[in-house]
Amino acid sequence: MGDPKGFLTYTRELPSSRAPQDRVHDYREIYEAFPLEKTKNQAARCMDCGTPFCHTGCPLGNVIPEFNDAVYQEKWETAFKILESTNNFPEFTGRICPAPCEGSCVLGINQPAVAIEHIEKSIAEVAWDRGFYQARKPLARTGKKVAVIGSGPSGLAAADQLNKAGHTVTLFERQDRLGGLMRYGIPDFKLEKWVLDRRLKLMEESGVIFRPNTNVGVDISARELQDQFDAIVLCGGSTIPRDLPIPGRELHGIHFAMEFLEQSNRRVAGDDVDGDGRIYAEGKHVIVIGGGDTGSDCVGTSNRHGAASITQLEIMGKPPTSRTESNPWPEWPLILRTSSSHDEGCERQWAVNSKAFIGDEAGNLKGLQIVDVRWELNDQGRSSLKEIPGTERTLPADHVFLAMGYLHPQHQGLLDDLGVVYDSRGNIQAPEYQTNVAKVFTAGDMHRGQSLVVWAIHEGRQAAQAAHQFLMQEA
Repeated sequence: MGDPKGFLTYTRELPSSRAPQDRVHDYREIYEAFPLEKTKNQAARCMDCGTPFCHTGCPLGNVIPEFNDAVYQEKWETAFKILESTNNFPEFTGRICPAPCEGSCVLGINQPAVAIEHIEKSIAEVAWDRGFYQARKPLARTGKKVAVIGSGPSGLAAADQLNKAGHTVTLFERQDRLGGLMRYGIPDFKLEKWVLDRRLKLMEESGVIFRPNTNVGVDISARELQDQFDAIVLCGGSTIPRDLPIPGRELHGIHFAMEFLEQSNRRVAGDDVDGDGRIYAEGKHVIVIGGGDTGSDCVGTSNRHGAASITQLEIMGKPPTSRTESNPWPEWPLILRTSSSHDEGCERQWAVNSKAFIGDEAGNLKGLQIVDVRWELNDQGRSSLKEIPGTERTLPADHVFLAMGYLHPQHQGLLDDLGVVYDSRGNIQAPEYQTNVAKVFTAGDMHRGQSLVVWAIHEGRQAAQAAHQFLMQEA
């Protein structure tokens, strides 16, 4: 514990963001530079608790008090080594993680939590700037070949770990560029793609073989994959979006969120995507259905397009501004959260159900009929939805983006061809990350369902460990 009175001396402070009226004209990350001296002060707020609940809040089990102490002591290489021991990609999680560790911070009982996510990002960026990250190929190879399917955070983590263990890893990605959701789902104003490219370059220099533009199950069959590799790790993500089958769903102007975000990210990357399928919000009335991070990303992207209006709808009620008695520390705080995208301009409506899409004679979307709802407990003690009479209304809408989450991975093709078993939710059933099919493992959203980037990295690491143990038994 570097400063026993740090939490009394310093208050929580984070980097300032650029003014909303300025940043909506570009796709650069929104935060200003933050002096390392101030980051050191933030690390001093860590109390080095006897029982550090932040460990349990973090899916990766990051050794948080220790790297905070190293930052306070300005031992940046030590902090980097501590962080790297549990987290393959802190430059990602330091930008796009909701920081469940902070929700479990003991200081958060009666003060703002330690700024763990910012400290993590700072350690990573100092490490890159000072050359602590270096390409390191394994000293010896095991002779075993592993195929990793999908280049999202779970696939990258699995590939990184298996390569470090000495296996020859080939990572397949059906898109033209690597990165999965981080490439085409998360906007650049949250994660600029040079951050991703920097990591991919290091992994390739360390020996990972990348195969983009390869749709496994189509370009290479499941049988060929099984014949050519000693182990397979499935990390293709949860890709079947939840739909909204209400009247008018066939109208032009209704899109799944990822269609909109991928096209926008490609445009920012310099791709020509302005053909017949162009989705652009300039001058349009936009409605986003779904109140999570993906919905927020649609809001921020629509703001940068210059939308005439943006409304975000959530079927659940408005969360409280602080913890309730039924949501005590160290549980994740179920409170109202306002993202940077909301600050840029957005009307938010809670406890609203969508009834019908309204269109014109040409089949174009013109509005969305909605109704207010309340949640009541039924005789079985379960919450049920009740419409409130007299609250029906129609909102103007040229575009509606459906951001209601994902159901499960795509079954047709590779997964069905392999013959993997699915659980009750349609995800791959894999106790201890090993499927029912010999030498086939899985991780990330394909395994646990739609979740956080930090959980995906954890799953990728665990699946890599399971595959490594299997390969060494087979040696």
